[in-house]
Amino acid sequence: MARLVDGYDSLLLDLDGVVYVGAKAIDHAVESINSAQSQGFKVGYITNNASRKPDTIASQLAGFGLNIEPDEVVGSARAAVKMLAERIPAGAKVLVVGGEGLTSEVEAFGFELVSAAADKPAAVIQGFSPDVGWKHLAEAAFAIQGGAIWLATNQDWTIPREGGIAPGNGTLVSAVHTAVGILPDFAGKPFRPIFESAVSQLNISRPLMIGDRLDTDIRGGVGFGIDTACVLTGIASRKDLIGAREEDRPTFILEDLRQLFEPYPVVKVTKRGVKLGKTEVELIGNKVLVTEGDPRSLEALRAACSLIWSCGTPIYGLDVEAALYE
Repeated sequence: MARLVDGYDSLLLDLDGVVYVGAKAIDHAVESINSAQSQGFKVGYITNNASRKPDTIASQLAGFGLNIEPDEVVGSARAAVKMLAERIPAGAKVLVVGGEGLTSEVEAFGFELVSAAADKPAAVIQGFSPDVGWKHLAEAAFAIQGGAIWLATNQDWTIPREGGIAPGNGTLVSAVHTAVGILPDFAGKPFRPIFESAVSQLNISRPLMIGDRLDTDIRGGVGFGIDTACVLTGIASRKDLIGAREEDRPTFILEDLRQLFEPYPVVKVTKRGVKLGKTEVELIGNKVLVTEGDPRSLEALRAACSLIWSCGTPIYGLDVEAALYE
């Protein structure tokens, strides 16, 4: 029986919550990724975090034991600057709100970096950095109000850290939006530019997008027309998956990356629900119940999602057994 990974020529991996959390590699991630590479699958790391350079990210990943080159990192910073190059003249002034990953890409494209609205920038480009403060956001708002176009690398509301979930770039973008009354165009997941960059940069045709966030990784892959896998090692919870909207529903649900090398079980439709392996989930009236098997198992989650996503009743109209999502 074919393994899940065998349907693809490449893997596109999110970083935070998939490969690592903070300074720690996620269990089984490194050995699974190295195994995929050794079997001939191309691996790309597709990240919305624009605060660091690709070679810095590659160095970190190599420190975990991964075999990686900087050109295998596909970042939202480069995707955003490519968008910028299509909209303003070469050498134009650009106000950057973000870290060295973004400033280095802006400089590499030949734009002039400025730090104040008084310098009359043609554009503002905004990305995540833990060092971004009120003064940076204020200068961005002033420049946009003065006529500068506005692009952002991504709109992630949160970012996982060792200490917990922290505010992401979307929160910082929202602060500027509140001041200026408009939204920027975005380059990163879930928008197309970063996926187009990945396919071009890695020269791939059948990628599987693997992520831990439904609103960026999964929605982006679905919108781009490629298969997706959600791993339960980061942001997305069982409850998130059960209640996922159509555009946020992954093709596969994985506990960790080892399951890439296992056959993905096929759900069988029964009279009142679905069966997966030894687990049966039924829809009785408006109640979603596990009638056979352990409701806390991955098997039950996969079966429940299949049933709920296909039953035609919105999640708010269903009474789902609590053990499936607690």
